[in-house]
Amino acid sequence: MPAETSQTLDRGLLVLETLAGSAGGLTVTELAARLEVNRTVVYRLVATLEQHTLVRRDARGRLHVGLGVLHLASAVQPVLRDLAGPVLRRLAETVGCTAHLTVAEGAEALAVAVVEPSWTDFHVGYRVGTRHPLAQGAAGRAVLLARRGRAGAAYSVTEGELQTGARGLAAPVRDVDGLEASVGIVTLGTLDERLVSQAVIAAADEVAALLSGREG
Repeated sequence: MPAETSQTLDRGLLVLETLAGSAGGLTVTELAARLEVNRTVVYRLVATLEQHTLVRRDARGRLHVGLGVLHLASAVQPVLRDLAGPVLRRLAETVGCTAHLTVAEGAEALAVAVVEPSWTDFHVGYRVGTRHPLAQGAAGRAVLLARRGRAGAAYSVTEGELQTGARGLAAPVRDVDGLEASVGIVTLGTLDERLVSQAVIAAADEVAALLSGREG
């Protein structure tokens, strides 16, 4: 027997999902048409979401996702760090490079978890909160790989794009609903691409399993 669900909550979430995918915003009429719901219902949903700053109106009266969503999103980052931390630790210690989990946030890549190896003489100091364009650096490029599907390369490799002399390798975290992310490493030393890529891909797959509840 299927579990009972809330139609109102479901519609409210659909409002947020629809607005998130509409860069220029939508009018109430356009939103109602997209959802195939009466405008009166949409007015009520929008009014409630506005009270919680999850929806905002621009000067033209068009609806957009509100800043309240950022507060919800920021609360997710500690969860990602907790789940991915042990995987990144094993990766960093195995390959002797700084390991990181990076997520897509708009057109940027954001590092949300970083683990440095404990036994190397030197390593790259990569910080949580570091941002860079998705098209620049291995971590962001790996996210773009996932957007293209499973065809083509399984990982991305870059050199000197974010820091002179630094080499990066990253693999996408695939098949986690609502999340675009990658697991990667960065180093100033030589990089055995064959061995490191295997370890990074395995770590990305493990993080994906943890986040989607497929572990075990």
